[in-house]
Amino acid sequence: MDKPLRVALVGHGFMGAAHSQAWRVAPRFFDLPLQPRMDLLVGRDAERAAAAARKWGWAGSATDWREAVAREDIDVVDIVTPGASHAEIAIAALDAGKHVLCEKPLANTVEEAQAMADAAARAAARGVQAMVGFTYRRLPATTHARNLVAAGAIGEVRQVRAVYLQDWLVDKDSPLTWRLQQDEAGSGALGDLGAHAIDLAQYITGVQLAEVSGTLATLVPTRPVPEADRRSTGLGGGGGSGTGASGTRGPVTVDDVALFLGRFEDGVLGSFEASRMATGRKNAFRLEISGSLGAISFDLEDLNFLGFMDYTLPPDRQGFTRIMVTEPEHPYLSAWWPAGHSLGYEHGFVHQAKDFVEAIAAGTAPAPSFADGLQVQEVLAAVSRSAAKSSVWLPVR
Repeated sequence: MDKPLRVALVGHGFMGAAHSQAWRVAPRFFDLPLQPRMDLLVGRDAERAAAAARKWGWAGSATDWREAVAREDIDVVDIVTPGASHAEIAIAALDAGKHVLCEKPLANTVEEAQAMADAAARAAARGVQAMVGFTYRRLPATTHARNLVAAGAIGEVRQVRAVYLQDWLVDKDSPLTWRLQQDEAGSGALGDLGAHAIDLAQYITGVQLAEVSGTLATLVPTRPVPEADRRSTGLGGGGGSGTGASGTRGPVTVDDVALFLGRFEDGVLGSFEASRMATGRKNAFRLEISGSLGAISFDLEDLNFLGFMDYTLPPDRQGFTRIMVTEPEHPYLSAWWPAGHSLGYEHGFVHQAKDFVEAIAAGTAPAPSFADGLQVQEVLAAVSRSAAKSSVWLPVR
């Protein structure tokens, strides 16, 4: 652990805080083969980037991601920017010999994701690693669920149901942020939330989606333009609101709600729902997988528990059991607290940093790879195409 692994974080905000916490905490709980060192935080605004660096423990800050790519004393580039910039930054970093961790979804388009996967393949031949950040794979309960399914605990998988519900856009006067603009975010609830549902369903079952039928809806077509954006673009409008938005409204160019059906490569059917307009739901990511011998269920709002149903028991003893996933025998838990002491949302990011560092040190391909991220991007694109064609069934590839 004496050898440092020098990290640059490109972007900050919500994900910047989560990734900073991960890099800071991972080497203090896990015996890592390399010592992550938080060397550089990059943000477009010099003052805000410097403040974030001081707050989260980064040694320095910069305003251009190219500095992170060019510096010889940077080993890892961690990308938490909006999706529109993922491809340019990741490809440049990989070609420069930097290991890359990139937040999901991998890109805004299949073409960008393909270029990133190609760059990752080129880099892998030189021993440079790349990973996409689907952190919900790394919660102890979801990893345990995958292990149970792989071991045959629920028998033959027969059906998948996944919903990811939030309500932060219910207010029609919530401001028009980058997440509501296609050129920045790529898609709305579909890519932001649906990508997680797709990845986790495929991860736990071990089978990819082959075809989809979907529909998308934008329930609030315009939203107030934030005051700073109005000034920078020269848009007019007066007044204001408690959200710092001007009286000018701009178009929402992504979906608020995504509903789709999917057929996995083994013929299993799945249903998926992603919404940022589900009133009363803050972060309700729920996944249920039914099999011939039992079932598993997971709820992100109750993330230390996994539901497990054993259909082989006599009828009078059947029903879902709540497994508290906090024993040392459960995934990742041996490094944390005594049994019964819960983990939280941020721990998935810590486990992600741990796994990435170990893959870099061992020279092995981390998962999920950029190729995995590309496949999820292809599913998202197929859902969008299906929605544009009145929900016809379309192949993912």
